[in-house]
Amino acid sequence: MASRGANLLGSRANSMRQKLQSALEATLLEIEDVSHHHAGHAAMRALPTAPQETHFNLKIVSRKFTGHTLVKRHRMVYDLLADELSSGLHAISIVAKTPEEVQPKW
Repeated sequence: MASRGANLLGSRANSMRQKLQSALEATLLEIEDVSHHHAGHAAMRALPTAPQETHFNLKIVSRKFTGHTLVKRHRMVYDLLADELSSGLHAISIVAKTPEEVQPKW
């Protein structure tokens, strides 16, 4: 599995990584914390403490996505991250592809 920034991510991101990797057996899993881009938004300002690990970009390549629509792939990811979404994770941007979809086309 390829991975970027694993040492720079916090506990929520590491939990997300473990769940996604375990269930999806990803050949590529990139998790980017972009929470700092949203710190000034009204919903984030209303939080009692500074928002941390609330917004992420995900790039996932997995054979488990084969045969599934984009909507189903996103549902798979949302289902895996249900605990995080109910405990402070505010938004995720998902790119979910199969290995065949990322291979160079000749």
